[in-house]
Amino acid sequence: MSEERSYYVYALKDTRSTPAKPFYIGKGTGIRAWEHDLTIDASAKGQRIRAIHELGLEVLVSKLVEDITELEALRIEAELITAFGTEATGGLLTNSVVPKLNPSKRRLRNLVMPSGITEKAQLGLSMLKDAVLELSIANVDGVTNSDVAHSLGLQSDYLGGSKDYLTWSVLGLLMREGRLKRVDKKRHKAQVR
Repeated sequence: MSEERSYYVYALKDTRSTPAKPFYIGKGTGIRAWEHDLTIDASAKGQRIRAIHELGLEVLVSKLVEDITELEALRIEAELITAFGTEATGGLLTNSVVPKLNPSKRRLRNLVMPSGITEKAQLGLSMLKDAVLELSIANVDGVTNSDVAHSLGLQSDYLGGSKDYLTWSVLGLLMREGRLKRVDKKRHKAQVR
């Protein structure tokens, strides 16, 4: 049975320069590449889109690779983000995922790091954070760690009582980024900007 090959990798390009320069790399299906223009968020990418629109210009959407599997799209997206670099690391892109080319200095047991796994993990983390934020926005009273773990199918069935560490970590990262706020001992709400 063949894998679904409906994915593509795209670039959002800034038309204020000639040639238009990429400022965001993403993967998707359907109209995903154009959704950024329809729902402009408060991210660096959203700010760039607003600045382009304020001059009466449009964002150029370029499909770079089409008819690929999701795994192929993830790999190509990670490679392109690494190649162009993010603004946070002196590169061109506004992507919030920062692929790490070099493994951490704190290595455990001389751990072997296969090529591309850090990028995959960071891309996966980005999707997890987006899912948690969407869940929080949809529930105006906020969500608990238990809500997140159970509703998104992220609770571990491993031995012991610490079954929801993954979702605690994601909630903690979102709070550090200022995208989520703890409103009482258990509930967290999205910080809508």
